[in-house]
Amino acid sequence: MMEEVKEQAPSLSVHGHSIKVTEVLQDGDGYTFLIVSQKLSGTGEYHVDRTYEDFEWLQQNLFTQEDVPGIQGVIFPPLPAKAQMNAAAKAIRQLGFLGLGELRPYCTALETFLHQVAAHKLLRKNKALEIFLTSAEPPGRQRARKNIFNRLSQAVEEMRKEGHKDVDEFFQTKRDLNLSLTSSTKTTVDKFLDVVLTEQKIAVACGHFAAALHLCVESGDDPDKAAFSKICVKLSDIFETMKKSMTNIAENDVSTLGLGLDLESRCQEAEKEMLFRRTCKLVELETAIKNAEKAKPVKKAFLEEVKKAAETEFNSVSEVAKDEIEHFESARVQMLQKALVKWCEKQLNTAREIADQYDQHLQAFRRM
Repeated sequence: MMEEVKEQAPSLSVHGHSIKVTEVLQDGDGYTFLIVSQKLSGTGEYHVDRTYEDFEWLQQNLFTQEDVPGIQGVIFPPLPAKAQMNAAAKAIRQLGFLGLGELRPYCTALETFLHQVAAHKLLRKNKALEIFLTSAEPPGRQRARKNIFNRLSQAVEEMRKEGHKDVDEFFQTKRDLNLSLTSSTKTTVDKFLDVVLTEQKIAVACGHFAAALHLCVESGDDPDKAAFSKICVKLSDIFETMKKSMTNIAENDVSTLGLGLDLESRCQEAEKEMLFRRTCKLVELETAIKNAEKAKPVKKAFLEEVKKAAETEFNSVSEVAKDEIEHFESARVQMLQKALVKWCEKQLNTAREIADQYDQHLQAFRRM
């Protein structure tokens, strides 16, 4: 097991855009993911096996870069929750679209996480990312350590800070907007997930009805029974087509707009956490200023230094946060636009295929 890595690497030895989660294998009670990336120095690829605990190790090392100025102003790429095995209802509650049974969308989410880290101008410099993508040895499997994010678990103490009035109108506006977007995005994800689950249920029902129609088929020389049996067989074919079409529509929904909305929701939560961390730094600064103003002469110099340090850190966090928000908003628009375009294209192609199949069934009925 490797220790926590804090060193900074000048650059990655792989092309960040080439990172792929190509395969997933069941490994006891969890999964192992095969990650492939192209070498930057020429031909060849890195092939590494990683568990979810390895992803957590990477994320933990990104979180604990407290020596990097303004790190708490970073909107950290969100890592999806751990995939559940043989627990469909629980998985859907925790993972939404990523817990519908198919692991390909989940692999895509992990892949997106790595792409976002590799593309980030601060995070990509962390040595842990290089180790994660290139080392043959498993890097993680260690328990989470306390870091700058543990304050988020202290709900009772920190709830009062969440509504603290900001001194910067820019950040107050962003906090209000994020609060609204986080809620509305989650509602949209839940509603669209309900649509997909309904489509899957319709597909299953069509399959059951298609099978049931075959029970009506009778053998014999009676022409009426033979004609009725022929109609049942043809109707069964139609409902089988309906099953396949609804299955394709549901899969399209998940792989395009579903994944886009899921990522949008998790990114909004990541921005919310960043804004909350900055608010905590604001409260610390205001407290330091008050303490310095009320300090007795014997402690005045020390508390002035504390105030100066808090002010420097707060300004650094705010500077990074502004840059992060501008980049985040631009990337979010492009991300959702791409998801919507892919969704429309796939559904149009599926609709054309379904229309052709129904036309064939209609012509067959007319010939009957």
